[in-house]
Amino acid sequence: MTVSEACERTDQVAGAYRHCERVVREEARNFSYGIRLMPPPKRRAMSAIYAFARGIDDIGDGPEPACVRLDLLDRSRQRLLTVQEVLRRRADVRTLEGHPVLTALADAAGRFPIPLAAFDELIDGCESDVRGARYETFDDLLRYCQQVAGSVGRLSLGVFGSDGRQRAEGLADSLGVALQLTNILRDLREDRAAGRVYLPAEDLEQFGCTLELDESGVFIDPPWRLHKLVVFQAERARAWYAEGLRLLPLLDRRSAACTAAMAGIYRRLLECIAADPAAALNSRVSLPTWQKAVVAARALTGVER
Repeated sequence: MTVSEACERTDQVAGAYRHCERVVREEARNFSYGIRLMPPPKRRAMSAIYAFARGIDDIGDGPEPACVRLDLLDRSRQRLLTVQEVLRRRADVRTLEGHPVLTALADAAGRFPIPLAAFDELIDGCESDVRGARYETFDDLLRYCQQVAGSVGRLSLGVFGSDGRQRAEGLADSLGVALQLTNILRDLREDRAAGRVYLPAEDLEQFGCTLELDESGVFIDPPWRLHKLVVFQAERARAWYAEGLRLLPLLDRRSAACTAAMAGIYRRLLECIAADPAAALNSRVSLPTWQKAVVAARALTGVER
């Protein structure tokens, strides 16, 4: 490779990473607080992972007909295969020109042992969303959470590195479950309006809830029943956080800080939901920017653990 070719490659890859970092800042704001705490090489690699994951998630949540979204998800699988083929052949990532996320992801996977096959699980979970899957038991929901959130945790571990990879992957799965359960509670009304129900049917039956909405988009179930349902689910999520956060001692300081910041923001969000279920049932609960910044700062100093 000539000097000019090397410079061209460097410029293209740098531009691809900048694109991914912009996606994270604009589209994954909660996670961006944690990613900022990583050293530059790992921060760029994490941005590539989240940018590709975000693209998959956006397809699953898109307005297109189900058949179109399923086709787009299949294209994401094909693009993933293209990245894996580039790595297998040790080809120049410039062959992915025009696809900045793929370019960045290929470069990151060439530098870190990122288990790219885990993206297939994420796509599987999004396909379930598109097909309108319902979950009869918590075990059914657990598998979905592992697909859409645990998979991202395992991808992140490839960048973080850890002591005891097998144990770390199991704990990353647990933390992913906690984050996804928090998402489900935060988006309960929004998801129901879109025809999605994630809470297990056995739990709805236990608390006598249907999650049906009236014409104005308000839940028709008695508020006290819904509140009990939300509190029950929040307590379940707390248990998964307690398990998942055992991952932190297995990570280096910056990786632990990144993970603690992301988990801390979502855990505080969960506590807001549990403290005021009515707010979560009527609107999308979020944390103010200053509070997210405080959590990130505490994570970097080791306080938020």
